[in-house]
Amino acid sequence: MRVAVETSSPEATESLGRRIGAHLRPGDTVALVGPLGSGKTVLARGLALGAGATGHMASPSFVVIREYAGPVRVYHADLYRLEHPGDLAHLGLEELMDGDGIVLVEWADRAPWILPADHLWVECAFGESDTCRAFVLSAPVGMADRIAVAAEG
Repeated sequence: MRVAVETSSPEATESLGRRIGAHLRPGDTVALVGPLGSGKTVLARGLALGAGATGHMASPSFVVIREYAGPVRVYHADLYRLEHPGDLAHLGLEELMDGDGIVLVEWADRAPWILPADHLWVECAFGESDTCRAFVLSAPVGMADRIAVAAEG
């Protein structure tokens, strides 16, 4: 399943994330890819909040992985600063993906081999104006129905 969605502001991007996040389940992984400034972190914040995470949602660029409490633990990883594939072994990211939390991975295209087969892939891009963003969501069969409904609003 592939769904394309456009948003007109950061608030609309976060709202899209909240809608999708409300349909995520324990064990789900979301891979976010796209250039700097294309809405990955804003969408990830909405996904985490929609899944019930609490606390201030900040980009994990310097920490690499942040953990948020809630009904389901949400792990937000940012692989932007990943220099060598071997660096992943020390992060424990694969173990988190095998767990019962929800894992959000920004810059997932830097290490696609660690993603589980049944992840949600989100391509983030710039829209027609400075505040618009475009997202293409690709979900596996087991996730497709709940994600499509959420993405369409």
